Amino acid sequence: MGLFNVGVSGLNAAQAGILTASHNISNASTPGYSRQQILQASNIPMVTGSGFMGQGTHIQTVSRIYDAFLGRQVLGAEASATEMDSYLAQIQQIDNILADSSAGLSPALTAFFKGVQDVAANPSSIPGRQSMLSAAQALVARFQSLDQRLSEIREGTNQQITVQIGQINAYSSQLADINQRIILAQIVGGSQPPNDLLDQRDQMVTDLNKLVRVSTITQGDGSFSVFMGNGQPLVVGTQAYQLQAVQAPDDPERTTVAIVGVGGTALILPEAQVSGGSLGGLIGFRSQTLDAAQNALGRIALTLGQNFNDQNKLGQDLTGALGQSLFAVSTPTVRSSSLNTGTGVTTAGIDTSTIDRLTGSDYRLVFNGGVNYTLTRLSDNAVLVNGAPLPASIDGMAIAVGGVPVAGDSFLIQPTRLGARDVALAFSDPRLIAAAAPIRTATALANTGTASISSGTVNAPPPTNVNLQQTVTITFTGAATFNVTGIGVGLPALGVAYTSGANISYNGWTTQISGTPTVGDVFTVSANAGGVADNRNAMLMGALQTKATMIGSSTSSPTASYQSAYSQIVGSVGSKTNEVQAIAAAQQGLFDRATQALQATSGVNLDEEAANLLRYQQAYQASAKVLEIASKVFDEILALGR
Repeated sequence: MGLFNVGVSGLNAAQAGILTASHNISNASTPGYSRQQILQASNIPMVTGSGFMGQGTHIQTVSRIYDAFLGRQVLGAEASATEMDSYLAQIQQIDNILADSSAGLSPALTAFFKGVQDVAANPSSIPGRQSMLSAAQALVARFQSLDQRLSEIREGTNQQITVQIGQINAYSSQLADINQRIILAQIVGGSQPPNDLLDQRDQMVTDLNKLVRVSTITQGDGSFSVFMGNGQPLVVGTQAYQLQAVQAPDDPERTTVAIVGVGGTALILPEAQVSGGSLGGLIGFRSQTLDAAQNALGRIALTLGQNFNDQNKLGQDLTGALGQSLFAVSTPTVRSSSLNTGTGVTTAGIDTSTIDRLTGSDYRLVFNGGVNYTLTRLSDNAVLVNGAPLPASIDGMAIAVGGVPVAGDSFLIQPTRLGARDVALAFSDPRLIAAAAPIRTATALANTGTASISSGTVNAPPPTNVNLQQTVTITFTGAATFNVTGIGVGLPALGVAYTSGANISYNGWTTQISGTPTVGDVFTVSANAGGVADNRNAMLMGALQTKATMIGSSTSSPTASYQSAYSQIVGSVGSKTNEVQAIAAAQQGLFDRATQALQATSGVNLDEEAANLLRYQQAYQASAKVLEIASKVFDEILALGR
């Protein structure tokens, strides 16, 4: 019977080889499938007087050809590639919006300043003034439409984050389930590996890794533990942990990621810990590009509006009244964290004297106890107030606190986030454009000296006293002294020293007298009555087009005009788009090479499997021949017995 056993063992082994090769061929296109092969070994030989006689063969196991190291390389490259692809899909939307030659901000800025120049050219023209207001309204509408589009992108990003968190939870539950199935399969199979289940699990991990970067640890029972971020568990053995999309405690317009712990408590994960995959790309895009772009656009709207308000208040409108605000502008948004336990409040306003120092960043204010606070600029994590009391004027903001906060309470300050959304035209009456200067200087006809007086300017910030347009008389009592009489602060002023070209300032205005006066020469500064054709203030408003009014600091003067500041936004987004595109291409290349290396090891080669089929077929036929010979030998033995 030994010969029969040997032949049967060969038949079984060849049949297992044929089945395995056929299984490989059938699953050649199955995602995540790893090539399988039989591991064959000889049976324990029988001891005889003539030595050890072979007893055939058996199949030890069907092994899965899989390289865990290459698998980890594929996961790492794929997480980075999908992250950049997700980032790129979002940032291209902003790049297309801001850089559009017709729908961007640049043409609206140009049209607005053309309207200002038209008023300066003909300040008494009502149609010209109406044209300026129409251009101003168009500029406001452009700010608002750009901000609305960015807000729509923000809302879409939040929705995608919510959807992808749901997908991650689904994969986590499936992985926990398949871990259970693998454990049971190994028990039933006598610790033999359930190869197809292992492939399915690895494919689930791959699909999960496309959503967020994960790492895995194999447990002793064959199950996987899956982690994200800095070790936050998604799956531990047969238990799945769920993520949850929640509002940020200090920003209800920001969807963030929380992990549900024991007892159902949701612990919000820092955004830096959610990396890789399409979810990491969405969160990175929002924090690195979307926030900065929307804040920077708001900064332009807020600064332009405030600058024009200040300048219009320095002028005189067609009715003879001092100018008023041309634009309605927003104030910084302050959000208290929902985790605060105290009753503290924080207020923030724009410091108009240092408005050029506004940045495109958000800020976090934390109460330390006592009267001390810490203020951090979130764009670069610079600590601007370190355990010091408030109020304070920082980065173009005036920050004050009140109420009764508790140590650890925090507040999010967004100085420019709503700047583009909330900017609006403050009036619609074209007569209220203050194109004229509110003062007029004059030289007495009887003067005999060669001195002359400048047209004068109104001091910034706009004066609040009622003396600005009171008549002030400057009378020279000698070649080097003069008296100042009239109504106002510091008047009368007698025996004032005269220096040719030096500033002379009273009642909120400044003028200069140059030349050589004689005793009795008289100069006056008075209200600009009937100054409908005066364009001095309109000229100053027009000069704001090219004047550096933005992006200054406590140690440097403003460096950018409105147009150049917008160009910086466009350039920054464009550069980041190119950077992400280049990184995405590089990561895709790494992923392709890692996948090719893994497929070279684990993938099914149809030519190789076809050769294996022929080999196992021949082995099967040879083993059948052994059985045929054994049958004949047995028949001969039986014949001898008869």
